[in-house]
Amino acid sequence: MTDAPPPAPEPSSTPYSSAPEQKTNTLAIVALILGILIPIAGIVVGHISLSQIKKTGENGRGLALTGTILGYVFSVLWIIFWVVTLILPFLIFGSAVTYSSF
Repeated sequence: MTDAPPPAPEPSSTPYSSAPEQKTNTLAIVALILGILIPIAGIVVGHISLSQIKKTGENGRGLALTGTILGYVFSVLWIIFWVVTLILPFLIFGSAVTYSSF
């Protein structure tokens, strides 16, 4: 009895099987964009997206987190800008309207 080599495996139509591609949460992308353009909306959409990602296991957690953080940062920067623009002149120059009597 001679040892015959084992039969070769039959070729398949797909040589490599790959895991199904996981999709990125769409709201995560929207949160990133809104975090820069409309910070309050970026915060809200970012939190909704993070909640969805936690439930569904989709990709995009980093995008949603970045959009949320940028929303908070830009909101704080807007508040600082308006405080400096509106309140600081009153502190420096006193009353905005000066009445003089002749």
